[in-house]
Amino acid sequence: MHRSSEIKIGVLALQGDFQAHRDKLSSLGVSSIEVRKAEQLSNISGLILPGGESPAMLKLMDAKFRRSIRDIASDGLAVLATCAGIILLAKNVFSPRQESLNVLDIDVTRNAYGRQKDSFIEERLEWT
Repeated sequence: MHRSSEIKIGVLALQGDFQAHRDKLSSLGVSSIEVRKAEQLSNISGLILPGGESPAMLKLMDAKFRRSIRDIASDGLAVLATCAGIILLAKNVFSPRQESLNVLDIDVTRNAYGRQKDSFIEERLEWT
């Protein structure tokens, strides 16, 4: 866990729009680092798990990295998760069933839109 007085937020940077989170933190005057391996989790004040494709993120994490995220979350480090980040943390993931980090005592049902590039709803206006 972070020991100095400077706040530094780690942003999981394996896949997805992690840069948007870093840009927002920067605009608020908060220091951040891109986290791609377990060793980078040691001196952070909090962790953001962004949206993206949770199966891709899991494939890019080795066992040590997964265990480290579980450990710091269980030890009380502040973790913000959005979209795929919530899927990563959930205890159970359905539709389809997939592995997770089993940190947060929730069940998640994934959306039915398919891959991330297809995960939107487009409203079409009919002109009459």
